[in-house]
Amino acid sequence: MKTVIAVILIVVGLACVAGGVIYFTQPAHSLPSFFPSHTSLRAAGANIKHTKKGLVAVVIGAVVLLAGLVVAAVARRPAAS
Repeated sequence: MKTVIAVILIVVGLACVAGGVIYFTQPAHSLPSFFPSHTSLRAAGANIKHTKKGLVAVVIGAVVLLAGLVVAAVARRPAAS
């Protein structure tokens, strides 16, 4: 069961890091439609990037990824007798 939780945490962490990278590299009007605030500045014609949202996504992704790696390490440890 711990292995399943570790895999889920690792996948979610990687997805958050990837989302953060997309926030850093794409202007606001080019974000995918499922990203929050993808249309907030489209009408204004602004060509800015969401740096804060990207940073938060990368930090959360790193924390979740680290938690997944810790759970995976605990799952691999032999049971104490």
